[in-house]
Amino acid sequence: MTTPRVVRTREELDAALTEGGAGRRAVVMTMGALHEGHLSLVRTARERADQVVVTVFVNPLQFGPQEDLASYPRDLDRDVALLSGAGADVVFAPDVAEVYPGGEPVVRVVAGRLGDVLEGASRPGHLDGVLTVVLKLMHLVRPDVALFGQKDAQQLAAVRQMVHDLDVPVEVVAVPTVRDADGVALSSRNAYLDPGERTCARALSRALACAQDVARDGASAPSVLAAARAVLDAEPGVALDYLALVDPATVEDVPADHAGPALLAVAARVGATRLIDNVVVDLADGARSPQHEENR
Repeated sequence: MTTPRVVRTREELDAALTEGGAGRRAVVMTMGALHEGHLSLVRTARERADQVVVTVFVNPLQFGPQEDLASYPRDLDRDVALLSGAGADVVFAPDVAEVYPGGEPVVRVVAGRLGDVLEGASRPGHLDGVLTVVLKLMHLVRPDVALFGQKDAQQLAAVRQMVHDLDVPVEVVAVPTVRDADGVALSSRNAYLDPGERTCARALSRALACAQDVARDGASAPSVLAAARAVLDAEPGVALDYLALVDPATVEDVPADHAGPALLAVAARVGATRLIDNVVVDLADGARSPQHEENR
């Protein structure tokens, strides 16, 4: 088991990157509070690159005024210990002044229409803050490949669009969502849930699984949404923020007769904790035939 090298400044990062040689470099960007979902990204990075860099930085630009920046869990020693068994070579853990030496940046990346819906509507400016730090870290780390979790599907779409639109020379790879045995998608914020809230949180993944089932059976987009919503409505401990069936790349609502893949995304509050989840469903037929409906 190799302990990754921890660096905190740009100069230390440059030295570590140089010592890593000229092979293929991968980056996994995190805000710490690591869990198995993050480690799956690192292990995938290890398979794809000669040098794996993990960034640990709680980015203030992506937190709203009423969100949990101050209380967001921070335990770098624990994170480094977990990364020792996952294949990370370098951990870049800068402070805010190192990433934003002149204070909050005047010039930022704007997510455009991708940042105006779903997470963008609920958390204005959130994706702008994400893209700004992602681009900055890409410049500092200079990776060949960057790995992101499918759980943050809208963020993934926005990063891919930014890389395309701004000609960033990096391959963006999505890694499937990791779930606990009860179906709940792994998230650092799960630590805020008490046992009763944890039980309620299972409704999100149950709703997505139900939607997948009816989609496989030939349901239309409205029927898929209705099936998921029925599961969520049956759980009084879940306060729904949004439930949407959208194009995986543009995050725009798919039409009722859509055929092909679509992203079913959900966000909800369970107690004081806001959770997100998603799944890709295949609407192969676009809509049921009347005969199919009669035979159900």
